[in-house]
Formats: sequence, C-alpha cells, structure tokens
Amino acid sequence: MIDVSVLECLQIPYVTELLLSLLARTSVRQANRNIKCFSGLTVANVMSYLEKKVNAFNANLSKVAGQIDKKHTVGAPARPVPSPTPSQTSDSSKNDRKRKRPELPDVPYSQPRDTGTGQHIMTQITYAIEYLKTKNTPQTLSDILSYLSMQTREQSYKSSVEKILRGHDKVNYYPAKEGTAALFSFRPAHNIRSAESLLKYLQAQRTAQGLSVKELRDGWPDAEDTITQLEEEGKLLVTRNKKDNHARMVWPNDPSLGFEIDEEFQNIWNRIKLPEPGALADELEKEGLTPANKNRTMKKPVKVQEKTKRKPRSGGKTTNVHMAGILRDYSHLKK
Repeated sequence: MIDVSVLECLQIPYVTELLLSLLARTSVRQANRNIKCFSGLTVANVMSYLEKKVNAFNANLSKVAGQIDKKHTVGAPARPVPSPTPSQTSDSSKNDRKRKRPELPDVPYSQPRDTGTGQHIMTQITYAIEYLKTKNTPQTLSDILSYLSMQTREQSYKSSVEKILRGHDKVNYYPAKEGTAALFSFRPAHNIRSAESLLKYLQAQRTAQGLSVKELRDGWPDAEDTITQLEEEGKLLVTRNKKDNHARMVWPNDPSLGFEIDEEFQNIWNRIKLPEPGALADELEKEGLTPANKNRTMKKPVKVQEKTKRKPRSGGKTTNVHMAGILRDYSHLKK
C-alpha cells in the first residue's frame, strides 16, 4: 500500500509515468484493482492532485520569469578564481619571461630629459648669470627678466630674483641712482676685458707665475684672439696645447731683455757636439768614479738549491716467501 505522502514526494512526470505504465501493462480490471491499492485513492483524485501541481508549477514559472526580466541588467556574481596549481604557476612564470618588454627610446640614462627652460628660481639665476657673461656692459633687471621671459610673473617672484642676484658672488651690483635703474654685471675671476688691462695686470705681478687663459676667458670670451695678436707683436709669451693649439698660459715679454747675437758666435755654439747618452757615465767609471744615477747596491745572486733524489729503499720484510722461485727482482731498473 502506498501512502498519499509518497505521491507528494514524487515529481509530476514520475507519477504520470507510473500510472501510464500500470495502465499499459495490465487490463482495465487489473488497473482498477491496482489503483485501489493506493489507500482507497481513485483516478479522479490522482488527476485532480496532478492538475493542482501543474497549475502551481505554471504560477511559479511565470513569477520567476518576471523576476528575470527585472534583473536582466544586473551582472552575474563573480565566480571565485581557483587557486593556481604548481604546474599553472610555473607555466605562467615562463610566459611572463617570454613577454616582450616595451621598447624604450635610444637615450642614455645619464642624459636628462629635455623639458625646456627650468622653472625653479635657482635655475633661472643660472641662466641669468650665463646671460650676463656674454655681455660686456651692465644690464638692468628688466633686461634680465626679458631674456628669461619672466615679464608676466608676479612681483614677489621678480623681487626674489633681484635679491638673489644682488648677493651672488658672481654678480656685480650697481645701485640705482637718480634717473637710472640698478645695474648687474658678471664678476669674473680677473676683471680683464682688453689688451691694455691684460698687459697692466701681468706687469704688476710680483712673481713669474703667469695667467691661465681659461680663467681669463671666463669674463672675456674673445681673449684668445687678442692673446694671439699680442704674441705676434712680441709682448706676450704663450704656451699652447698640442692637441688643438689653443693658448693655455701667458706671461709678459719684456722687449728690453732681447738682443741680437753675432752670427760667428752662433756658428761656434752650433759646432759643439753633445756627448752620446751614457758616454759621461762611462768616462766617470774609467776614472774610478761612480755616477750619481747608478745604483751602488749590488744584488747578490740567488743560489738555486738542487733537488736531492731519494735513494731506493733497501731491505724490508719479504712477505711472499712461497713465491721466491717465481718472482724476479727489478729494483735495479728503478730510476
């Protein structure tokens, strides 16, 4: 006997299939007899029960369809990403190694990026000093700001630039007077900007130290042309670099110290033959004298010790006495 609760647990297709199988395999009399086995249930009761289940299923289906239409824009929940297995991690690491790196521009790392004129105030001061270095006359603050393209900056920024320039050790400051503005000029290591001032400075030196042309060019860019001209006139003594023949050091040349020598004395001087290198040392050794540049300490020859050869071992205990007639002695052939 089957209870009604059993039918409620069964789904609709299975109940229908059960009834159809019972009706197909048995006759009408046997089917009625089998149906009566369901605790007095009749076919009408079962069909009404099945109809209720179908109606309830259709109602639930329409309700769920309405909810799906309302939520069609909502994204599906993200699925949890499974943790990679050791084989997957190894494969991914190999793929990362094989990935092509982005192509970088062919620029040395030590070279700064060209971003135009610097905006920092100390960068502007550097540009201002370089500008003053190229000018032989003092410049006003408005000229400097115009060169730096800072006419539209705020007044506080302009005042800061003026304050820094006034206290800079490479800048000469000339205060403003009546009817004139304040002036700025470059302060070089040597305040020399003409041939007259160069000769005057060299003649006032108490030593023969000379003057570096590099320091001279710092405040006088065209100094080398003037130095070459004074050298041709005999007023300067100049040393030059072998590589580019640029002037390196200069000294004053006193024309009063120069005088001519007769040709006869020049010929006598040129006929004097200088000894060969090492000839003087040989002459001193012949006279029993030791030259000053010769090393007096004589190194003792190093004695090389000869390796002593080991003598062959004589005697010893004989262990294979039973083979005395078979074995032979080859010790005399050992080197």
